Amino acid sequence: MLRVLQFCGGCVPLHRLQFQFSDSVIQTLLDKELVQVQNTGRGFLLEIAKDF
Repeated sequence: MLRVLQFCGGCVPLHRLQFQFSDSVIQTLLDKELVQVQNTGRGFLLEIAKDF
């Protein structure tokens, strides 16, 4: 999943990834602080953490 994010420029709308990856995969990456969620006001973006 991190490769998909890197290929897409570092961030992707969260709703696009929920069809490709399970919620548990997304939650694991959030728990490990490899990705972060940003509220844009129009939806949520999942992006690679700056420290990664």
